[in-house]
Amino acid sequence: MKKKFVLIILVFCNVALCQTEEQLPYYEIPEYSEEFTAGTISARMVDALGFRFYWATNNLTEQDLKFKATEKGRTAEETIKHIYDLSKIIVNSTLKKPNNRMNEELSYSEMRSKTLVNLKTAADILRESEDISQFNIIFGDQKIPFWNQVNGPISDAIWHCGQIAIYRRTTGNPINSKVNHFTGKVKS
Repeated sequence: MKKKFVLIILVFCNVALCQTEEQLPYYEIPEYSEEFTAGTISARMVDALGFRFYWATNNLTEQDLKFKATEKGRTAEETIKHIYDLSKIIVNSTLKKPNNRMNEELSYSEMRSKTLVNLKTAADILRESEDISQFNIIFGDQKIPFWNQVNGPISDAIWHCGQIAIYRRTTGNPINSKVNHFTGKVKS
């Protein structure tokens, strides 16, 4: 009886986890826009980051999360935290909100989920925008132009997704081979 109960609980948890995973954005990149504007191109950059982050962080093990290339470097989990912080800068810019340092204690799955939602929110706002110059990065009284999003948080986060991909390959858990970064799709 106990074994059946434990088995039922495990199946239920696995089903619930799969449903949550399917609901996260960026399993695949959304269809591209019909027109080229600053907003649609910027949104596509954020979508590409979301897709890469989704797959770089999908199904990481404890071994993957604890891995770091050097003793002085960040672990994969610390790198995910950094990308999460970058995603907050990106989304806050599109929401026209100032950035403030909050020390949040989040699990890997919470950081992953919140990062993906932040990126999707930002991309959706950018996609509809006719003037992305309004989306400054705000730190206190300082307003930094959107240009710095491209060479700053967006590029930095893409860079770190590559690090996580290398870390997980090193620990023997490479990214799903059916993921096609060029098309933004997953082969069946």
